[in-house]
Amino acid sequence: MRIAVARDRNFVSPHFGHCEGFNIYNVKDNKILDKTFVENPGHRPGFLPVFLKENEVDVIIAGGMGAAAQQLFQENGIKVVVGAEGYCQEVVEKYLAGNLESTGSVCHEHQHEGSCHS
Repeated sequence: MRIAVARDRNFVSPHFGHCEGFNIYNVKDNKILDKTFVENPGHRPGFLPVFLKENEVDVIIAGGMGAAAQQLFQENGIKVVVGAEGYCQEVVEKYLAGNLESTGSVCHEHQHEGSCHS
């Protein structure tokens, strides 16, 4: 399994589309094998779900995400977990332990000023 975390520095980004990039964790038997960083190639409608699918991602974790993006990830067979915050690796470990579930929060504004976690 491959888990991508939208990140800003070492923290989960509040909005996946505007993050600096993605930590992609390779996981086997609920253990992290390794991690790579992929720079965000740019926020364009509909692009990132396909980009991460091409990077063989199975799960995307972010602080917030718009409804259209969540739908596109699901159409690409990628599970969406939103509402996450904290250090990227700790968030992945919580997910693997079954202690992180999506809040279903939807970003409604493109500026994302404080609207991603409502």
